[in-house]
Amino acid sequence: MTDAATLDLGPQAEAVARLVAGVTDDRLADRTPCPGYAVDGLLGHLAHLAAAFRDAARKDLGPTTDTAPGATAPSLPSSWREELPRVLGELADAWRDPSAWTGMTRAGGVDLPGDVAGRVAADELVIHGWDLARATGQAYAPDRAALQASYAFLLAAAEDESRGGGIFGPVVPVPDDAPLLDRAVGLSGRDPRWSPPGNR
Repeated sequence: MTDAATLDLGPQAEAVARLVAGVTDDRLADRTPCPGYAVDGLLGHLAHLAAAFRDAARKDLGPTTDTAPGATAPSLPSSWREELPRVLGELADAWRDPSAWTGMTRAGGVDLPGDVAGRVAADELVIHGWDLARATGQAYAPDRAALQASYAFLLAAAEDESRGGGIFGPVVPVPDDAPLLDRAVGLSGRDPRWSPPGNR
């Protein structure tokens, strides 16, 4: 597994930004594999979490880091096509500072060590990148290091009985010889075979 202290979130943030650029307006109301989110809601969630984990890296604790993910429905800014890639870039830059991975910080209203927050950020970008790609019919190749960090994080969460298994939902069984992305997606509570309604 990649050492969290050396993990560069830039390539994965760029992969997500490319997916964002490929979303057309006629897809905004489409369903996604992320329960409860259409594409516009998922984009709003990505904008919120990118700002939250940017500020968590900076130890700039406040409204963005204190709000639980499900506390409010994410709204999609009118300037999302410009704003979301910008915030994703800021997130990546913030986590390039070694101090981001040390000490304590906060994200989603939860206090946690910086290195754990960095792995959570990688996981959020990898899994929600898959959500967005699958919902909008785009090719998706996550950054390998971020994917490895995501898989390790999700596997540990699934094996932690005190956390009730998968952190996003019940684990979906996936063959051990399946691609690593499929195994991570299954651990996140999603079916790697998911496709938009009508495309099955």
